[in-house]
Amino acid sequence: MIETTPLNIDEYLTSEQDIKDFLADMAENGTSEEFIHALSIAAKAKGMTNIAQKAGVTRASLYKSLSEKGNPNFKTIHQVVQALGFKLIVT
Repeated sequence: MIETTPLNIDEYLTSEQDIKDFLADMAENGTSEEFIHALSIAAKAKGMTNIAQKAGVTRASLYKSLSEKGNPNFKTIHQVVQALGFKLIVT
């Protein structure tokens, strides 16, 4: 029997550029749900507690907002993007 382990993408996002490229790709090619999931992965890569503090929310509420069943409002998404050190830009 072959044993597998889950792929934790956040472990591979080791630089600011990795995170930026990952989020840019999801924003351009993914659905809104996929982008929110990507934000969750990026926040985990940078440290969920750190990102929550910078975004001005609790760690628990950030996990809940960015979860599969979460439904974050635009303000939360914007705060998380800024906490990650990026900007949302429409082109």
